[in-house]
Amino acid sequence: MTTSDIDESAGAELNRLRESIDNIDAAVVHMLAERFKCTQQVGHLKAAHHLPPADPAREGRQIARLRQLAESAHLDPAFAEKLLNFIVAEVIRHHERIADESANGTGGAPA
Repeated sequence: MTTSDIDESAGAELNRLRESIDNIDAAVVHMLAERFKCTQQVGHLKAAHHLPPADPAREGRQIARLRQLAESAHLDPAFAEKLLNFIVAEVIRHHERIADESANGTGGAPA
């Protein structure tokens, strides 16, 4: 069955829901961009003070916090943890790059 096989009202509802999903996806991307702007600043601060790129204690607290938020939002906490782990891995990669650039004298001020 394709969308052309469903009645007009169902098709309109499907389109409305998909437009909402598209808007939410756009908001998620923009929120992630804002998050990464903040974590870039953290990376520069850590590099300037010779702090390690990763902070396992902070990551553990964040995982617990996100799992709790997920439960209260009726979202699978394991999924929320996987998502955060994916994001944190990317943040650490950025922090390592910033630290390397800082140590080599090739890093500039945060954008």
